[in-house]
Amino acid sequence: MSTLSSAHEPRLKSPKPRSRFSAYLALTKPRVIELLLITTVPVMFLAQRGVPNLWLALATLIGGALSAGSANAFNCIIDIDIDTIMKRTANRPLVTGEISKRQAQIFAWGIGLGSILWLGLLVNWLSALLALSAELFYVFGYTLLLKRRTPQNIVWGGAAGAVPVLIGWSAITNRVDLPAILLFLVIFLWTPPHYWPLSMRYKADYAEAGVPMLPVVANSVNVSGQIVLYSWAMVASTLILIPFSGLGWVYTTVALISGAWFIVEAHILQSAAKRPGENNAMRLFHFSISYLTVLFLAIAIDPLLHFGF
Repeated sequence: MSTLSSAHEPRLKSPKPRSRFSAYLALTKPRVIELLLITTVPVMFLAQRGVPNLWLALATLIGGALSAGSANAFNCIIDIDIDTIMKRTANRPLVTGEISKRQAQIFAWGIGLGSILWLGLLVNWLSALLALSAELFYVFGYTLLLKRRTPQNIVWGGAAGAVPVLIGWSAITNRVDLPAILLFLVIFLWTPPHYWPLSMRYKADYAEAGVPMLPVVANSVNVSGQIVLYSWAMVASTLILIPFSGLGWVYTTVALISGAWFIVEAHILQSAAKRPGENNAMRLFHFSISYLTVLFLAIAIDPLLHFGF
């Protein structure tokens, strides 16, 4: 980890003062957690072939949120030098000085260990093990090993973000079956075309921080080409899921329409990348979130209609 110069020391005051609770909450990156939970609950509906037990679903969500929050907090601790340089992350609580590094470490360890015990005792130990593996990979594999060393960092780092679908499935079945693995593949392939547009938007920030995100080391035409390839592969994976999961016409219709739309948006980005000075990358970034939400909503609804309540 690179050291901070005096110009990059954490600021003592936040430009937007927060309560202590809000500062700790910000440390967990709640928007990232929200995306992870969006993929967890629908998978429980699919595994259950109907409505899962409410308390089991709630316990799984709480445990998953604590585990993801712990991983994100460790990420903030490790990446404080990067976060201080980048404008997008300059208001994180460790950078502003609202929370000390020591406080953040205690918090991250506490909710991390708590999440494993919570999932193990209230859900099952397989789900706890999966959550632990995701956290370890995100912290050691992505944050410490890959992020600062390879432009493929987000590709392999996406594996950690795909684990919640396995947790949701195992919470119901206490095992990992083929449909769960295929859902893991969907999220894994979704991550690059979701995150690379954001990296294109903040290319200068990543370059200044010394993080070799793909848009930093490759031109926009090459990056957008990779986004198109991953988009096609992702949509193909959503369709491969159908015969192995028992999903019916609701999911199939949504997967086809939203998938076609995603591919069109990826090609629009690619076309724009060929015109100097034009940058509409955030359009695909925002759409990718809506796409994932709609797709997994269909995964939750389809079993209710297909198998009954």
